[in-house]
Amino acid sequence: MEKSNIIELKNISVSFDGEKILDSINLSIRDKEFITLLGPSGCGKTTTLRIIGGFLFPDEGDVIFGEKRINELPPYKRHVNTIFQRYALFPHLNVYENIAFGLRVKGMKEAEIKNRVTEMLELVNLTGLEKRKIDTLSGGQQQRVAIARAIANKPKVLLLDEPLAALDLKLRKDMQNELKKIQKELEITFIFVTHDQEEALAMSDRVVVMDNGKIQQIGTPQDIYNEPKNAFVADFIGESNILDGFMRKDFLAEFSGKQFPCLDSGFAENEAVDVVVRPEDVDIVSPSEGMLEGVVTSVIFLGVHYEIIVDIGGFKWMIQTTDEHKENERVGLYIEPDAIHIMKKSEYSGKYGDYSSYSEEIDMLNDAGEEDEE
Repeated sequence: MEKSNIIELKNISVSFDGEKILDSINLSIRDKEFITLLGPSGCGKTTTLRIIGGFLFPDEGDVIFGEKRINELPPYKRHVNTIFQRYALFPHLNVYENIAFGLRVKGMKEAEIKNRVTEMLELVNLTGLEKRKIDTLSGGQQQRVAIARAIANKPKVLLLDEPLAALDLKLRKDMQNELKKIQKELEITFIFVTHDQEEALAMSDRVVVMDNGKIQQIGTPQDIYNEPKNAFVADFIGESNILDGFMRKDFLAEFSGKQFPCLDSGFAENEAVDVVVRPEDVDIVSPSEGMLEGVVTSVIFLGVHYEIIVDIGGFKWMIQTTDEHKENERVGLYIEPDAIHIMKKSEYSGKYGDYSSYSEEIDMLNDAGEEDEE
């Protein structure tokens, strides 16, 4: 059954000092879903979150909660709580009192507060730490206190503004799983902001990719990764080889001077297009078996796989493979029809795509490392 919308943003625009930060944003957020606003710094994702939270009012457009317009409603009157990047915990209060704070403000009875705080401590795995001072907790534990405090009031929507940014990699992964579990248990809507693509893909029911104050694409993690709408989305979500090409006819693309069968249709004959091939979808074969032929210019071992850069006619491809190859080796590339994804040309065409600078960056890092050792 399709979930109903809990929040709708209709034609939301915001400008600061004459510069448009959000440009006619339209977004429907479903009840009980985990939705992530993803994009680079300055794309407008945190501004969107602040508008939903009531910390900022739009210049144009409407914020609808349920069926009610709430544009001018202050934060404390919205059924929304926020967890910020800096957790804003009260250092003079212990864990229990931090979690109980909002409940006391609401005038809840002490016995109910005790039950609710106990329930929240259990939910975030902090039982037994209620008397601990905040400054004696690790970053991950502080994060859990912030979550417990935010959900103790049982809001309908929880806003999370890059809440895992301060944690180290392993703790981040643990907390991603924890947040997803808490969201499922509580059955409330989570609106999560991040610039970390892996985080967005791992946690979300849907991802909203933003850039330049506009929504570039909305979809499931699988949709966003496998069917990017334009070169920005393809480049921002994971690694991508993005080439200039033509759709000669339905199911036949041309790029790198060769024609390839593909699964795309609906383009004009001979239409100029952007072609995306993900690095993990390319097979390195012998030159005689390859559809394209080139020379290996860089090999990096990453544990699970190798990242290999292959120069084909001046365009540097990235290929991810578990097979080892050597620099200066001549190789062929084999690409299945379902590995080729065709996109319309856009304002982002020509800005992304090949890995020319990649091996230079690696060389610079290696040189810097050698200098440090001397």
